[in-house]
Amino acid sequence: MDHPLARSLVAEGIGVFALVFVGCGAIMVEAEFGGLGGVGVALAFGLVIMAMVYATGHVSGAHLNPAVTFGFALTRHFPWGRMPAYWAAQAAGAVVAALMLRASLGDVANVGATTPSGSQAQAFLWEAVLTGMLLFVIMAVATDVRAVGEAAALAIGGTIALASLAGGPVSGASLNPARSLGPAIASGVTTSLWVYLSAPFVGAAVGGFAYAFVRGQDASSPAATDVPEPSSVRDS
Repeated sequence: MDHPLARSLVAEGIGVFALVFVGCGAIMVEAEFGGLGGVGVALAFGLVIMAMVYATGHVSGAHLNPAVTFGFALTRHFPWGRMPAYWAAQAAGAVVAALMLRASLGDVANVGATTPSGSQAQAFLWEAVLTGMLLFVIMAVATDVRAVGEAAALAIGGTIALASLAGGPVSGASLNPARSLGPAIASGVTTSLWVYLSAPFVGAAVGGFAYAFVRGQDASSPAATDVPEPSSVRDS
């Protein structure tokens, strides 16, 4: 494994670790001590994503989500060959964070595991649609030279917060297979896990291709084979 890729994988692992530790930790803190509420939890998820995009975007592209990596690869903004390594790093960061949360706070709120409030079909729809919206935003700020790249972290973090506010009460608004996998392993709650491991990929494909269509060829980025080593969030 080359050193630039190794650094990218470590950055992805740290970024997802922070996402799960802060976001799922906020869910657990709210359940145990109160004081945050749904808005506080949504802000925790949005703010930690914003911080990690700023911190890791120039190293790894700040995917922080297997579905995002898939969406970039599908639209030729990321090499397919690197996707399994990114997925492994993202999953590892999520599992380590969830295990640390359980060791610290106990099995509170199922360690932030995502489960549907209604039916699995309803949760699948919401997860797919919200992830599609997220990928639409990410593709705009990360791959289109006409977008303001410096605002990428704000746009992505804000979208996560909005999705959590609207979809949290319905599906948990995971939008991220790694974010759901870690707490599921740590808590042993795997009910409906398939929804959160599949729906985001469907949404990522739709959202990614939707933006590729509205963007048009004139503003497209180079194919994945032409993308240099990540130096900013745009290089995803």
